[in-house]
Amino acid sequence: MASGQEVALIDYGAGNLHSVENALRAVGADVVVTADIAVVASASRIVLPGVGSFKACIDGLTAIEGMAETLDTRVFRDAVPFLGICVGMQLMAEYGLEHGTFKGLGWVSGSVKPLTASEYVKVPHMGWNTVEPVGAGSLIEPGEAYFLHSYAFESAQTPDSVRAVTDHGGPVVAAIQEGTALGVQFHPEKSQKYGLDLLSRFLEWRP
Repeated sequence: MASGQEVALIDYGAGNLHSVENALRAVGADVVVTADIAVVASASRIVLPGVGSFKACIDGLTAIEGMAETLDTRVFRDAVPFLGICVGMQLMAEYGLEHGTFKGLGWVSGSVKPLTASEYVKVPHMGWNTVEPVGAGSLIEPGEAYFLHSYAFESAQTPDSVRAVTDHGGPVVAAIQEGTALGVQFHPEKSQKYGLDLLSRFLEWRP
């Protein structure tokens, strides 16, 4: 990674920080784990992890005064590359429908809805599964990644923001993108070479 390029890994009490930090460092990132909006405002790349419920995660993020606004500015005015992981991706949506309806960051048109269990598929969706890219110009490549989730993003109108799908009793969104903001439902930090390769591409991304 180029000298002077700093990755802000946001600590808002809802992320698998240690594993994500280790994975980013393994591919050469200069990582700062932070809840300081000044650090986010000067970073060259931003990563938002997330583990737990949609409400707990959005509450934790918005509890940091100015953080949501700083993210909006950095990603959509300054075009800084952003990566949301698992619930960090889900927060990019307009709403999360987990035990109620809760507003997300509103970056991507759509909502986060519960997966449906059946005799063929279990919820949560847990373990390795295929990732199939959708459209062109994405960082996502075909392969196998590690998933662990009970809710998934659904596009509100058009699928233009969808960059990859997986299969769990039918197509499930595995990645979304809006401008310089990329979100992945799977866990790159748990996806071995496939995940590390994605993080490497993210570090070099010039959207």
